This record gives sequence, C-alpha cells and structure tokens, in this order.
Amino acid sequence: MIESRNAWLQIHFCVFLWGFTAILGRLISIPALSLVLWRMLLVALLLFCLPKVWKGLARLSLRHIAAFAGVGGLVALHWVTFYLSVKLANASVTATCMALSPIFLCVLEPLITGRRFELSEMFIGLLVLPGIALLVGGTPEQMNLGVLIGVISALLAALFAACNKRLVLRTDSLTATGIEMLAGGLLVLILAVGFVLVRGPEAAATPLIPAASQLFTLPVDQDLLYLFILAGACTLLPFALSLRALRHLSAYASSLAINMEPIYAIILAILILNEQKELGGQFYAGAGIIVLVVFLYPLMSRKFNKRN
Repeated sequence: MIESRNAWLQIHFCVFLWGFTAILGRLISIPALSLVLWRMLLVALLLFCLPKVWKGLARLSLRHIAAFAGVGGLVALHWVTFYLSVKLANASVTATCMALSPIFLCVLEPLITGRRFELSEMFIGLLVLPGIALLVGGTPEQMNLGVLIGVISALLAALFAACNKRLVLRTDSLTATGIEMLAGGLLVLILAVGFVLVRGPEAAATPLIPAASQLFTLPVDQDLLYLFILAGACTLLPFALSLRALRHLSAYASSLAINMEPIYAIILAILILNEQKELGGQFYAGAGIIVLVVFLYPLMSRKFNKRN
C-alpha cells in the first residue's frame, strides 16, 4: 500500500517535471536544432558515465544497436518539431497538441507491433476531432504553423513509442536511452550543418536553424542553465524515477498520471509565461475536450475489452 502510494506520488512528480519541457523551450532563446542537439548530447554524456550503460551496450548485437539508433532519430525529429512548435506558437499550444499522441498511438501500435486493432480506439479518435477544431479556431492565425508542427510532433512521439515498445526488452532502459540520445544528437548535428551549408555562412538564425557562428558554440548564461535543467531535472531525473514508480503501478494508473502532462504544462505556461493573454476561451475549450478524451481512453478501452 505504501509502495503504491509512493509510486503514485513519484510518477506525478515526473509528469510535473515533464510539464516544464515546453516552458523551458520557450525560455531558451537558441533555435530548435541547437536546443535539441545540446539536450541530447548532454543526456548521452551523463548516461555514458554509468558503467551499467557500457555493460548493457556490450551485450547488444550491431543490429539491435542500429535499431535503437533509428529510434533515437525519431526522438530527435520529435523533439525538433516539439521545440519548433513552441517557438512558432507557444508552450500551451504545443502541450495540447502532444495530448494527441495517445490517439495516434491507437492506430500506429497495431500496425507496428501487430496487436489487434480495437474499434473503441477508432471511436475515441473521432471524439477528439471537435477538440482539434476548437483548438485551431481559438489560436491566433500567426500560430497556425506552430499548431501543425505540434501535431506532427505528436505523431512522431507516437511512432517513437510504438517502435520503442518492440525493442525495450532487448536491453535495460538506460542503455537504450543512451544509444538513442547519442544517435539522435548526431542526426541533429548533421541536419544543422546541412541547413547552415545550404543557407550560407552569412544567413541569420531562424526559429529552427542556428546561424553558422552559433553552430558549435556552447550556449551561455540563462540558456546554458536552462539546458542543464532540461537535461538533468526534466529528462534524466524523471526517467529514473518513473522506471521505479512503474514497477508498482498498473498500466491504467500510470496512463492516467502521464495524461496529466498537458494540464501541468498549460497551468505552468499561464503562471510563468502569462500565455492566457495570447489565447482565447475557444482554445481552452478545445484543449479541455482533447485532454478529457485522452483521460477517458483507458477507462473506455477497459470496459470495451471486458465486454468482448
């Protein structure tokens, strides 16, 4: 009983920390590619300091290392689109778009893992459509591109989760994460160098692409502090705690807790960034419908599966 209660508190604390990722994306001034590059490389550096990660790596075949590296590429693309969405729209919009990930996962997981497709999941996907319509209608027109990229980011997150599910039993989670972070960081580096070369050395930075002079320059002052918080407090710490907590929680309980992330992010965005001034009531109504449907999904799936 005490273990379950502690696990519940731990997983909520993890979700609360994950809620800060969108906020930090807004506070960090460097372009999305640079932000993701430094985040992934910092996390990989910290993980590869652990002997357990090297031992897990030694037990893997080259084929499995390549598979984890491929998933790391998906994580990188997800994070790049996530932070680009934050910069083009805001943290609240991006966090709400990420609530669509479980809906995308309903379709992707059966295709990738081979499990049976459930009609209840299609019904849940239809329920979320009015929320999306309200969300787009309640978002300023200049943020529409950010909304679209946020939806793409949610799709990539679902794709990453489905692929990772097939591989996660091949090694311990820390080793898998280390490979994914390093591979993803290298992919982002290649993309950043490619974009800079195509645009030319004199081109100014954009929300996505750093200027040539910024490419290999370590961020300074607040950006560097926020990056360390993002890598340590919002990535590694909740990852380790969630692994411990999930041993004592049911899949249903953990999914309910994780579905709180967009709620935490929206509340934090209001408190820290005053984003309620940028968005109308229609947006929050749409966000409410999406989050409610995502919350109801585990309960509805449970009841449907019992009847069948």
